[in-house]
Amino acid sequence: MTACPLPLPAGDRVLLGHGSGGKLSADLLRDVFLAAFRNPVLARLDDQAIVSINGLRLAFTTDSFVVKPLFFPGGDIGSLAVHGTVNDLAMGGAQPLYLSAAFIIEEGLPISVLRRVVASLQEAAAGAGVTVVTGDTKVVEKGSGDGLFINTTGLGVVADTVRLSADQARPGDRVLLSGPIGDHGIAILAQREGLEFEGSIASDSAPLHTLVAAMLAASRDIRCLRDPTRGGLSSTLNEFAAQAQVGIEIDERAIPVREAVRGACELLGLDPLYVANEGKLVAVVAPGAAERVLAAMRGHPLGREAALIGTVTAVHPRLVTMRTVVGPTRIVDMLSGDQLPRIC
Repeated sequence: MTACPLPLPAGDRVLLGHGSGGKLSADLLRDVFLAAFRNPVLARLDDQAIVSINGLRLAFTTDSFVVKPLFFPGGDIGSLAVHGTVNDLAMGGAQPLYLSAAFIIEEGLPISVLRRVVASLQEAAAGAGVTVVTGDTKVVEKGSGDGLFINTTGLGVVADTVRLSADQARPGDRVLLSGPIGDHGIAILAQREGLEFEGSIASDSAPLHTLVAAMLAASRDIRCLRDPTRGGLSSTLNEFAAQAQVGIEIDERAIPVREAVRGACELLGLDPLYVANEGKLVAVVAPGAAERVLAAMRGHPLGREAALIGTVTAVHPRLVTMRTVVGPTRIVDMLSGDQLPRIC
């Protein structure tokens, strides 16, 4: 079963759904981590922290990758670790520079598998123009680590003229999406479960910093950026709405979904809005800049299928609504359970 639409109450135990990027994740973040570490930088709840040191604006982020299987169409845990970290930096408008990489290895993992992952990670880092400058290695007992986990930290620099954050969304702003959603989550699920669908489905895993640079070159009237990974497009839009205290209205017909992914979702009873991505971004842009930014996105290899999918509104603050293909409007809430475990 790939979805749990009515999860049991969390109670006093961590559930798999706490890692879904949906409601349970938000609850865990609010009740445990923000309660302990609250500070102005963390309170922005962006994909990265941006701090100033001696006049230099630095962005840094950390992430852990626990994907299963380790290798999948379109990538593997090594390239995914680089792309995911680079993208978190890029969503703050940063130029990524350096990475750390820590490996938690389960006893018994073939050295050949580890070499393959490390080689892929290095190839992805070189392709993104970042350098792995430090790291760590731990080995845990057999049965304790599910093969291999990778933790990364990324460091980059942010121009003083770039100010991106989810709380900057304003009524009238336009919502742009860089391309079709759901590729990564469905590719992982198909590989894990041995499923075959009509048409090939591969992960969209890719570094997005050059796409972001092209967008910022087109206009600085970009309010916020985020890559819709865990929890998919739904969670990202709900996070924007909550942090900026606005409503967001989207049009289902405008949201690009590849036919193979759409068919797989229909067959499995999944909603593409909740399926993870690893090479897409969502942008909230001032209305007067939307066409310029959209044109810049479509002129970049990673944004050729970019689309304008919605509008920010003052109506229904903190809610995301969608006009469906059949006409009625429905609320798009955050994922309640864990639709696709272990996908990033």
